[in-house]
Amino acid sequence: MATGETGFADVTFDLISVQYHSLKAGHDYGQYVRDAENAGLDDIAAFFREVMEQDSKRAERAHELLRNLSGTEHGGPATS
Repeated sequence: MATGETGFADVTFDLISVQYHSLKAGHDYGQYVRDAENAGLDDIAAFFREVMEQDSKRAERAHELLRNLSGTEHGGPATS
């Protein structure tokens, strides 16, 4: 099992990273939606809502996969 500098299995760290970045992006997109709406650009606001939804689903899927790893050799800090 490969581990990175965090001491966690690489795949666990990777899923956590994808989940974090998806949630962070979703937060940022909320501002983008408001900016587009304030500019009267409803088609662009709709686009930002679409990508926000995609990132939300991506974060949910990463969470599900992390839950599935729980209790396996890949689900936590690497052991020697």
